[in-house]
Amino acid sequence: MKTLVITPTYNESENIKNLIKEVLKQNDSVEILVVDDNSPDKTSDIVKEMQKENSKIHLLEREKKMGLGTAYVLGFKYAIEKQFDYIVEMDADFSHNPNEVKAFLEKIQNYDLVIGSRYINGIRIMNWPISRLILSYAANIYTQFITGISIKDATGGFKCFRRNVLEKINLDEIKSNGYAFQIEMNYKAFCKGFKIYEHPIIFMDRTLGESKMSKNIIFEAAILVWKLKLQHIFGKF
Repeated sequence: MKTLVITPTYNESENIKNLIKEVLKQNDSVEILVVDDNSPDKTSDIVKEMQKENSKIHLLEREKKMGLGTAYVLGFKYAIEKQFDYIVEMDADFSHNPNEVKAFLEKIQNYDLVIGSRYINGIRIMNWPISRLILSYAANIYTQFITGISIKDATGGFKCFRRNVLEKINLDEIKSNGYAFQIEMNYKAFCKGFKIYEHPIIFMDRTLGESKMSKNIIFEAAILVWKLKLQHIFGKF
């Protein structure tokens, strides 16, 4: 059973080498795909050097910064084409602990989608300012209320899919990014009846590099939940 960890990057040269090493330690079946948006800090050059020594390291390069959602969709299509069994989403900045990949692979044996949840058994976030914590928590309550989805952390970006979940979702219709992308993928998996499990994780805010959060990402997510609700009501997916 093959596992592909997908990590989108933009200016992650300070993190990417160590991240790749830690991810590949988790299990002999694990490989990693970096989807780089032409990082000015030459993140992709570091990955290319590591590829020379390890065939489990993969790289897709894009011409410009195009957003997290489209990076994951590209990675998902790659994983489906290469027949990976399990596909993990993971940030490149160590806010997601690579050691949790082992737990994801254990849980995915009994589920279709395993979500690394920051809001199971309390709030499990370290080093965020209170304003961002409130925003994230409120966004998840808002998402649950509008869509009816029974997921406490619908906006988190650390998760593991079985390949058949991604094959059942029309990836060409996924246009969202950031929080919205995570909500959209979770909601479509939920509506299609896949078995979802929320695994408690501790989210540690990045210590190196810069956050990609913006007001546009928040606004996109706020609008998307209504679109998803209406699409579901009218049988559009």
